[in-house]
Amino acid sequence: MFTPQGPSLRELAVQALSSVEHGYDLLAPKFDHTPFRTPDSILDAVERALTALGPFEHGLDLCCGTGAGMEVLRELCRESATGVDISAGMLAVGRDRLTAGARDRDRDRDGDAAGAPRLSWVRGDALALPFGSVFDLAVSFGAFGHFLPEQLPGLFAQVHSVLRPGGRFAFPLPAPAPPRSPWYWAALGFDTAMRVRNAVWRPPFVMYYRPFRLGVVRHELERAGFDVELFALSEFGPRPDGSPRCRMVVATRPDTLDPGAGR
Repeated sequence: MFTPQGPSLRELAVQALSSVEHGYDLLAPKFDHTPFRTPDSILDAVERALTALGPFEHGLDLCCGTGAGMEVLRELCRESATGVDISAGMLAVGRDRLTAGARDRDRDRDGDAAGAPRLSWVRGDALALPFGSVFDLAVSFGAFGHFLPEQLPGLFAQVHSVLRPGGRFAFPLPAPAPPRSPWYWAALGFDTAMRVRNAVWRPPFVMYYRPFRLGVVRHELERAGFDVELFALSEFGPRPDGSPRCRMVVATRPDTLDPGAGR
């Protein structure tokens, strides 16, 4: 699952015994060589699905890490794309990687970068976002395991607050693996190990795969004042029961706000 350029077992152990912020600072230089990075197949599918819902002017990548979602926003947004993350190390790697990629594209286009959105990188807490209502698209990839279920109302309220009326919050949500799948047992084992680790070691490292389920997520998004739509990502096909293997959740901040929403 790890490439030779990825972290060693010792490095992973040190990261796992750190806080979320410091752990990702340590992992940042090798993060893109781990299976923790969102696969390109999911990024591409979300980009295609969101293209049909655009155009978008200003985008936010929530918990952007090394910038995989920023690459999606760079293709979707006309004016700006902003990545926010608590880890300075992840932001630095993302900034350097996308800046180098932009230089390469500029050379391929004879220096013509017309139409490219402005990229910004901000260190901040997703539970206390340092923005006003300026974005018309927010995305997030692979970060929700870092939030406990009781934190979802605050997280979704923060996203709601930084979107313009009519703005959208979109993210992929794979269907849970069935008990007969080895991925079910791998996720269960990982979550169990993290709960034991957090019971005996401080600071905690919050990362759980199983609690972020569609029913809970939809309920909390609607409580925060969003209108919620689901889009099947057909590239991944159906499950045996006919339901999608992966959906894109799109939560829209209504144009007309309900003063009681989110309370």
